[in-house]
Amino acid sequence: MVTFKVGENAVYPGHGVGRILAIETKEILGNKQTFYSVQIIETGMKIMIPRDNVKSVGLRPIISQDEADKVVGILKEREVKIDNQTWNRRYREYMEKIKTGSVYEIAEVLRDLFVLKVDKELSFGERKMLDTARTLLFKELSLATKGNDLFEEPELKEIFGLDVAK
Repeated sequence: MVTFKVGENAVYPGHGVGRILAIETKEILGNKQTFYSVQIIETGMKIMIPRDNVKSVGLRPIISQDEADKVVGILKEREVKIDNQTWNRRYREYMEKIKTGSVYEIAEVLRDLFVLKVDKELSFGERKMLDTARTLLFKELSLATKGNDLFEEPELKEIFGLDVAK
């Protein structure tokens, strides 16, 4: 079982990186249960997660530097086959990937939508999803690489919308 300490960062699927604010024990219907109190960094939202449910909700530690390098590799791939299905079917498929909380699946969604955007106009839902995937990955990659020059690479600047010189 994965355990966290107060002050550590953790990733909550679909919401992004959060900080463990407290570990609290509460009595609910006569049963004592221990909770992680997590505040999502991006939105400020606070979530109480039962320690026994950490695995089932997908709360996980920040990725390692090696895993971050793998994510960057996924983002840089350009020879990908984008399915020619309707935008709403593609949207549902991508949403399922984001909900898994897997940093690799989210990277694939970001890459695919970014590649697709070059060829054609994205639907409103797809643009929103592109922003969501971008936000979820950016914070975690920043923490995993401890702010090294990862986002100085032109390809990644463009993907993350950091290239303001355009």
